[in-house]
Amino acid sequence: MSDSDEVWQGTGMTSLEGVLTGIVDAHVQHWNPRRTPWAATRASRLYGFVPTLGDRVFPLVVSRADREYILTPRTVARAYEPRQYATDAALVPTVVGVPIDTVVHVESHWRREVADAAEPPVDSTAVEETRYLESLPFGQAGTPRLGAVISHGDPRTRTFATMLDEQFAASPRFRGIRIVASRHPDPRVRDGGDTDNLLSSTAFLEGFAELASRDLVFEASVYSHQLYDVILLAREYPDTTIVLDHFGIPAGVFGPVGVRTGATAAARADIWRLWRERMTTLANHRNVVVKLSGLAMPILGYGHERWGNIGGQATLAEMIGPFVEHIVTHFGSDRIMFGSNYPIDRPNAAVDVLVGALVDCVSQWGSEALRKIFRDTAVRVYAIDDAAG
Repeated sequence: MSDSDEVWQGTGMTSLEGVLTGIVDAHVQHWNPRRTPWAATRASRLYGFVPTLGDRVFPLVVSRADREYILTPRTVARAYEPRQYATDAALVPTVVGVPIDTVVHVESHWRREVADAAEPPVDSTAVEETRYLESLPFGQAGTPRLGAVISHGDPRTRTFATMLDEQFAASPRFRGIRIVASRHPDPRVRDGGDTDNLLSSTAFLEGFAELASRDLVFEASVYSHQLYDVILLAREYPDTTIVLDHFGIPAGVFGPVGVRTGATAAARADIWRLWRERMTTLANHRNVVVKLSGLAMPILGYGHERWGNIGGQATLAEMIGPFVEHIVTHFGSDRIMFGSNYPIDRPNAAVDVLVGALVDCVSQWGSEALRKIFRDTAVRVYAIDDAAG
């Protein structure tokens, strides 16, 4: 990042006490492989019964792209529900002085397994996921409450409008949809989308009108080289709130992933430069909000060990500092919110490390910025009820 136009200066301040009473984590996923129609159900059950075998088989049966994305099968092979999240987030008050009291669930790639290998209706499984969430014990026994639900949905499908209406019926907390449209030219970097330029396709843009007319939020997960698709969508629908997940995922910016992505210092500098330029352009669209989530995603290139590639809070703050600096400078804190991306980020950083590092980075802008990024922006964007903080 030698050509950076921001030089991050950490403050070392790690406290939210007196700033707010509780944090909103705007990006958490929940699942239970043993009782839900989830894509990883079959493999998850095997791992649950024989975890040591699962660890050994993982490199043999899972593609390199998927291994680099999650690092360890333990991330996805076990149930992750409110109790597990509460355990992971338990140390947050000891680090920043306040707890995480509210979470936003973001769709977790449900796909029903079917005997004839036919693809199930994506829309129906998305509604099932929402009903499952409403059955979980949020806000009980020390677990955070559920503030909002972002489901899966695809505007290209014929039943998209019907699905949106069914989501409203399934949950009073339904606020919008997300599409994972990530596609990468490196064949060993994981693709999430089913086609290139999904967000700018004619079928997608036409179907998107159904979401816009219902005043729903749209979340996009793309790699940084795809940000122009988000720019086009924001331009086409200027009155719809568009949330960019994981600050645009600059894959390989910290180290090599895939075959060649981020393999040299020059390549990493180029990823950083292009991300910065495209994020600056995206910031001109006032309907775009950036989620500071995925800060410890393995695909960023932190390393390939199954656990602990980053180290600690100070190291993480130093690494993400220039990105946070650029985003706050160009978007402003009223268009930024925090998300842990748990449990996907779990192998590289504890929740308290993620929160503490981001507080360190944001503190230089003062209490107002901290309050917006860690609570107020999410409350506004997702219309979270009873969220005094």
